[in-house]
Amino acid sequence: MNKRFRDKLQQAIYLVINPLVKGLIKLGLTPNAVTLIGFLLNIGVVIIFVKGVEVGNRGDLSYVGWAGALILFAGLFDMLDGQVARLGNMGSRFGALFDSVLDRYSEMVLFFGICYYLIGHHYFLSSIFAFIALIGSMMVSYTRARAEGLGIECKGGLMQRPERIVIISVSAIACGVTAHFIGGDYKLYVPGIPFHIFETISIFTFPLFIMAIMTNITAVGRLRDAKKAMDKQDQVTRVIRSATTTPVIALLLAVLPSLAWAGNSNEPVFPVPHTPNMLFYMQRTPNANTIIYDLNLKKDGSLNESEPVNIYWIRYTENNEKKGLNYIQRKFAYGLKIKQLEKDKYELRSVAYDKKKMYLMKAAEGGGYHIYTQIGQTMAILNRIYLQIEGGTFWFPNVVYIEMKGIDPATGKEIKEQFKP
Repeated sequence: MNKRFRDKLQQAIYLVINPLVKGLIKLGLTPNAVTLIGFLLNIGVVIIFVKGVEVGNRGDLSYVGWAGALILFAGLFDMLDGQVARLGNMGSRFGALFDSVLDRYSEMVLFFGICYYLIGHHYFLSSIFAFIALIGSMMVSYTRARAEGLGIECKGGLMQRPERIVIISVSAIACGVTAHFIGGDYKLYVPGIPFHIFETISIFTFPLFIMAIMTNITAVGRLRDAKKAMDKQDQVTRVIRSATTTPVIALLLAVLPSLAWAGNSNEPVFPVPHTPNMLFYMQRTPNANTIIYDLNLKKDGSLNESEPVNIYWIRYTENNEKKGLNYIQRKFAYGLKIKQLEKDKYELRSVAYDKKKMYLMKAAEGGGYHIYTQIGQTMAILNRIYLQIEGGTFWFPNVVYIEMKGIDPATGKEIKEQFKP
């Protein structure tokens, strides 16, 4: 599905569910509580499928229809927990982890119920496809998580979690409704073919067959895309390493003045970005991709007071493409919490490390905006933040140290400070 279409559809859905979200916030429900409710509803789906085997008969597909309705309702909570976190300003790194873990549990217990029902009513072949669909669904999620843990964005493919939930729930509801009108044991035969080519349960099981194929195609496609991105990163790394050990250094310094060589021997060599309104930039060990913090100006040249800082990537490993931060990066990693203190003065804090205060304000001389922060004993103009990361995970990287570089306004000299977060 086209990303822009997905975003527009998501925003339209948010307009519908936001009143409900605000109601949940007033009731005192936290994002984690909403996530837990969604998981418990999926356990309810399993109970319906189990009851459909133990109490119902093969031709009674009403259990499938009711299970589909509950799956759709439980899927709504996948969107509600995120909106509760956003509108209630209750987002947290643990909340994101908790949501991801319970999503996986929800999907596994859902497929457990489906497989139990199909095997219990002797739809053995369909149960195999359901199990293959489960494998594909888990690998779609795992491939993304593992790639992002290695610093690679990996969101492509047709069978992401919302699509899977919609397909399963809608097909189950359609199966239950159709069975009510034509019967659960309806079979369609074609003259000359010794077996039926359609039966009522096929409305539910055929989409599972499609999902079994498409989820695994999506997982393999994400793996391929991640490999391409990693190959580009490795190529950049090899070029940089070879340049630092051969006479090509002189040539690079002559033709690539944008490269700056770090003084710390443990720090990789990264390109130095140059953008017209750049306040400062951030770089990290995993790759050369750089986060840029620009002054956000309106068309008339005045500061956008509602959003004074524009944050985006320059992805050097992907043909220097400029790209905005995704939601997780903006809310939990590289975004800023901004508070206006007075006219032309703002307090800024990192969403990931809010102990260090920064200030966006005009210089005493010249009138230009700069970011000021404490570097050592000096209130300096911030130029660069560097994170030395060694191991850890996507959500909990092992940050060995943070280095901040800036300019002393009084002397014009560069100063820097390293500290353990």
